[in-house]
Amino acid sequence: MATLYRSRAPLRIGLAGGGTDVSPYCDQWGGAVLNATISLYAHASLRLLDTPTIILEAEDRHQRVELPAALQLPLEEPLLLLRGVYNRIVREFVGRPLPLHLTTWVDVPPGSGLGTSSTLVVAVVGAFVEALQLPLGEYEIARLAYEIERIELQQAGGRQDQYAATFGGVNFMEFYAEERVIVNPLRIKAEYLYELEHNLLLYYTTTSRFSSTIIEAQQKRIQSGHEKALEATHRLKQEAYRMKEALLKGRLHEIGEILHEGFEHKRQLAEGITNPHIEALYQTARAAGATGGKISGAGGGGFMIFYCPGTSRYAVMRALEAFEGQVFPYHFVKHGLTTWRA
Repeated sequence: MATLYRSRAPLRIGLAGGGTDVSPYCDQWGGAVLNATISLYAHASLRLLDTPTIILEAEDRHQRVELPAALQLPLEEPLLLLRGVYNRIVREFVGRPLPLHLTTWVDVPPGSGLGTSSTLVVAVVGAFVEALQLPLGEYEIARLAYEIERIELQQAGGRQDQYAATFGGVNFMEFYAEERVIVNPLRIKAEYLYELEHNLLLYYTTTSRFSSTIIEAQQKRIQSGHEKALEATHRLKQEAYRMKEALLKGRLHEIGEILHEGFEHKRQLAEGITNPHIEALYQTARAAGATGGKISGAGGGGFMIFYCPGTSRYAVMRALEAFEGQVFPYHFVKHGLTTWRA
């Protein structure tokens, strides 16, 4: 049996600064994001074939395409992201058609706000890196994934997800002009991380959304000099620095307040970030004991997080039963992209 080349990359929770990693804001003012990877993953398995065929399969989405092996695949749905990765890898590193069977799976639904699309691209790149033994380091893999998704496939979005998925752990990330990115791993005491994990509830609203639509609206507001949106983005960046200090120094009682302020400011970035359903969830969680929370990712649906100090997580979970969502168990994980062969 032919060798299977496997990879997995962790999804992430954005804790502060999301939206400041999006152009044109980060190009002009610099962005700062604090995020942490969790035990939910995008998976990829790649098998090289002897027949001149390319099979792309997303098992979680029940999508499968079979194409003749070619130097370049048509960039269209279904499975646009997988086609985009194949085209770039073959063009840059192989130079000939590469017959293969590529299978993917993501542990959460698409459009969930945990960086699913970008994490999937990182996982698929990782499978190719393992299969072809490509000499790429972490920054190079994350940058390659970013270029495929944002530049070649024109999918609007920021920069944090590709780097979170590749590096793993709790990271403070800085974004500058000319695509400069600096990933700073944070050395947080284990007891602080355990407490954060206990108090931070991950809740799926059961609705997904197209993050690119919201992000394009956000970009237009910044480009047009929209005063409220620009000021709100400045404040979101400041909150990333506050969150970093609170975590490093164990001032966990401040986290709910920082998240709450971020929720207030994020509303100003674009239309569609929040809606009556999200507002009802947020107010219900707060009334039950959560001190703050946020919409994960671009907003509009997907996952939310709530900071529940003490033992309030149980009251918050009971209160949220009035809605149709789901609490997802998770753990923080240190490892980013991991590849191996079977």
